[in-house]
Amino acid sequence: MLRRVVFIILAVLHLGVVRAQEFHCAVQVNYQKLLSTTQSFESNDKGVFESMRQALEDFVNSRRWTNLELQQGERIECSLSLILNERSSLTDFKGQISLQLRRPVYNSSYTSGLFNYIESGDFVFSYNESQPLDYDPNTFYGNLQSAVSFYVYVMLGMYFDSFAPSGGEAFYEVSRTICQTADAVQQYKGWSGRESQKARYWFAENHTNAAYAALHAVYYQYHRLGLDMMTKDQPQARQNIIGALEQLQQVHKVKPNLLSVQQFVDVKISELAGIFGPAPADEQKRVYDIVKEVSPINAAKLKFDKIKI
Repeated sequence: MLRRVVFIILAVLHLGVVRAQEFHCAVQVNYQKLLSTTQSFESNDKGVFESMRQALEDFVNSRRWTNLELQQGERIECSLSLILNERSSLTDFKGQISLQLRRPVYNSSYTSGLFNYIESGDFVFSYNESQPLDYDPNTFYGNLQSAVSFYVYVMLGMYFDSFAPSGGEAFYEVSRTICQTADAVQQYKGWSGRESQKARYWFAENHTNAAYAALHAVYYQYHRLGLDMMTKDQPQARQNIIGALEQLQQVHKVKPNLLSVQQFVDVKISELAGIFGPAPADEQKRVYDIVKEVSPINAAKLKFDKIKI
């Protein structure tokens, strides 16, 4: 499966092949907080939440987001959770989005985390059962559609960066267009670079800014030249993973605390602990030193017994 996906990506990059839905996304809508309120329309109208879940699932899974052609078993596995915290009217909500994306590793049953992110709880949107969820990168139909489609393209970017050199670059460009379109409305938080360093804006900016171009190489070298080689040549695979971390370190030196750099370390830290736990002491020290510089809060999670920390 993995070999075929790589072939498809390379073919698409050059030929523009057509068709097929890319995602198999499990969607959840958590409305438990709303049930504890005293407003009757919130506690008696559970059907709208199932409608919302189904609409989001269809939105992600039934739409063609790229011109790739994948078999059913090659669809990208991910999950999306919408946690509802407030409901100010029948159609207006506030909450947060949680997303997870994993990637298969060659010649194994193991899947590696690529994206594991939870937004803050101030995501405001409207949902009306009678209106379909429409999408166009250059048109703002609603904050819910824009946010979900934005993250779809961020995940596509990460996924395909991990299979081919700069394989996700075009998808990040679409995420930037979606961000610019939503920001122009100037109605909702999360789309502007003038906001928090954790705003959606920064995921698009980090991966389309030429100053941080090495981020694309980080995903490719870590996964395709690292994890995918583990069953063939573990010592070389570990060296390639260290090389990917060194490139991540260079991006960090250009601008510390980038959102995308921190997200990468957050999702990979347990995996790194497992990969380099049995590795030689010099490799453990190189990994620890890089993580300590790039993301000090994660360094303590590397329990290496061959070096003094």
